[in-house]
Amino acid sequence: MSLINQERSSRGISPLIVSSQLTAAARQHSRDMACNDFFSHTGSDGSSPFDRMAWSGFSFTAAAENIYAGSGPYNSPQQAFNGWMNSTGHRTNMLNATYTHVGIGYIYCASSTYGGYFTANFARP
Repeated sequence: MSLINQERSSRGISPLIVSSQLTAAARQHSRDMACNDFFSHTGSDGSSPFDRMAWSGFSFTAAAENIYAGSGPYNSPQQAFNGWMNSTGHRTNMLNATYTHVGIGYIYCASSTYGGYFTANFARP
């Protein structure tokens, strides 16, 4: 989270506020991907990022989700941030001044394809 807010601040964009609800939704999705060994914005139950954020209790007018999976040296917050910064859509989500809140979840599962799974939920109430 600090990497995202540092980048936003360097560009004159307000820092994001951590939301426990968005964090819970992000952790749940990372856990779902790790435990069920898949990588997608659609949950194993067919849920969308917007479903999961709403189910967490966060009422939003705008929202987006970034996901990242990596193993070995690619399994770190810095690598997830770098991957997102090198992707136009993910970078746009992180630096979008419309979003005021964030929740980030990380789960590691040694038996899954990628090992570590990151989810970042961005939203505006």
